[in-house]
Amino acid sequence: MTWAMVTTGIISIFLILNIVLAGFVVFLERRDAGATWAWLLVLFFIPVVGFVLYLIFGQNLSRKKIFDWKDQNKIGIMEITENQIQLLRSGDFPFHGNKAAQYKDLIYMLLVNDSAVLTQDNHVDIFTDGNEKFEALMNDIRSAKDHVHLVYYIMRSDDLGNKLLSLLVSKAKEGVEVRVLYDAMGSRRLPRKFFRPLIEAGGKVSAFFPAIIPHLNLQVNYRNHRKLAIIDGKVGYIGGFNIGDEYLGLNQKFGYWRDTHLRIFGKAVFAMQTRFVLDWNQASSNKISYEDRLFPEINSIGDTDVQIVSSGPDSEWEQIKYGYIKMINSAKDYIYIQTPYFIPDTSVLDALKIAVLSGVDVRLMIPNKPDHPFVYWATYSNVGELLKTGAKVYIYENGFIHAKTLIADGKIATVGTANIDVRSFRLNFEVNAFLYDDAVVEKLVDIFKKDVELSRELTYKEYLERPLFIRFKESVSRLLSPVL
Repeated sequence: MTWAMVTTGIISIFLILNIVLAGFVVFLERRDAGATWAWLLVLFFIPVVGFVLYLIFGQNLSRKKIFDWKDQNKIGIMEITENQIQLLRSGDFPFHGNKAAQYKDLIYMLLVNDSAVLTQDNHVDIFTDGNEKFEALMNDIRSAKDHVHLVYYIMRSDDLGNKLLSLLVSKAKEGVEVRVLYDAMGSRRLPRKFFRPLIEAGGKVSAFFPAIIPHLNLQVNYRNHRKLAIIDGKVGYIGGFNIGDEYLGLNQKFGYWRDTHLRIFGKAVFAMQTRFVLDWNQASSNKISYEDRLFPEINSIGDTDVQIVSSGPDSEWEQIKYGYIKMINSAKDYIYIQTPYFIPDTSVLDALKIAVLSGVDVRLMIPNKPDHPFVYWATYSNVGELLKTGAKVYIYENGFIHAKTLIADGKIATVGTANIDVRSFRLNFEVNAFLYDDAVVEKLVDIFKKDVELSRELTYKEYLERPLFIRFKESVSRLLSPVL
């Protein structure tokens, strides 16, 4: 038997597997039609490589339940959820004024789809600068008496990462329970020995969906993209900043890093704590019990209404995306969006188009440079669709904008980890805070307007005059966008 015959046999086997896999994608996987066609194109145009790419990128997690939701019963989440649902149905919900009451249909949907309990006693601080955010976070960690819980998609072994690690080590030595959960793909460059000092000090560390073979993680999809910090069950952080020097604006490629992060003091932290416990217990063999000390009494003087909403590929519903659509459909005056990636599916893009054509002032802000080239050009392609309807698009010029913010009418906003893209909607585990408070939302509006001053407007005329090579990159990226 010659090498040519062996090679032909191997290729034939891959081609047969390709056909079988194509049938699997079409008939067995529960997928969006766009994603199905995208994978079929990949499989048939690059058959051998496409097969490998599918094994890495294309696995479907939607029918797997990886979190033990029964544990929520131990702290009464399901009971509170059912009670709030009944009160909303009956019209007897004890709203504090009209700021959240006018969005009771959105609140109801998030309760039903995600058990996202509405809390009404929160104080919210907004950070747009990494130096200010991490200074506040580290000060809160220094004050910790019982526990520090962190989950981040990206953690770096750089100056910021080592400074945070040193602080966590000192707190662990004081007897504070320290737990750090990081995503194994997002933090793939993190040295294995990085957390050794923390573990030796008594801290606990786990990786989300780690590689079976070290340094060879084939699970590119279904990553934990959440960024949460919970200190003593009383203070919580949620938003776009990861742990790394670039988030302090120290990366020459990106320059100033413009992001949005929230510090929340109030009972919304209980929902963030629950989210962390669920994620931790999935990743670690050292399970967390639902103890009262994790959910202490909080005497907050705040009055901001907040729902903490999670979504992920293990769920039948796309909770955060549904929240985005509901907010867009509710808008009467304006919608302001900031996102580093704008690759919406048809439902979100159509909702935005309908809003523009109905007279709503839709404004979108995106970066002026790519951190992922295919994603950037797919974003640029979708931007053209909005410009055509009359939306305004701003290109942020003062560095790199990574904020994930959507504002409607100055009354409601959402800030979190979910981008306006298919990956955040279907492939990653995300978490957002939905805020019902005119005062807090107006601060986000002012931030958006200040960012506009640091941006240039992209007109539809300019977009139509883009060079041919950019049109080509857009076309290829748009074709692949359902699987990016």
